[in-house]
Amino acid sequence: MGSPARSYITPQEYLARERKATHKSEYWNGQIFAMSGASPEHVTIMTNLIVALNPQVQPKGCRVYGSDLRVRVEDANLYTYPDLSVVCGKPRFDERELDVLLNPVLIAEILSPSTERYDRVGKFSMYSGIASLREYLLVSQSTVHVERYLRRPGGRWEKTEATRLKDSIKLASVPAVLKVRDLYRQVDM
Repeated sequence: MGSPARSYITPQEYLARERKATHKSEYWNGQIFAMSGASPEHVTIMTNLIVALNPQVQPKGCRVYGSDLRVRVEDANLYTYPDLSVVCGKPRFDERELDVLLNPVLIAEILSPSTERYDRVGKFSMYSGIASLREYLLVSQSTVHVERYLRRPGGRWEKTEATRLKDSIKLASVPAVLKVRDLYRQVDM
């Protein structure tokens, strides 16, 4: 005898539940997945990334959003909470609630041991379906390692890496340069 079938949840049912929930959950293909809390290193790196990006991109008409704003990947039937997303120009939102972003140009995920494979493979594959997305950053919380994926003409992704604190990463989707040292400030390795 197999497992009982899971009931399908519509995106509308998910959003109605999520907007009332006391904790965050992701939605993928009719299923809801609870999200766990983050480590101090994870939160510190995410904060450092926001602090490094915002003063560089905000004067140029871009907005930096933290992990509390949902992003919809329509092609993958996914609603998720990236650690960081950036929009340049006018943000587009799904529905009237203005809590589901549709057009990020940059998404960043802080890699934890429990989510690294999903962020690196599953989410990256799904995020690739966002037409506006030009860059994807993966930042390790356990070692100095930042991976930058840049979408080239034709849809091919080009990878560059920074593995030393003295390295810098010049972003193409937003007018910013990230100093790796700044991302890992106050992070115990």
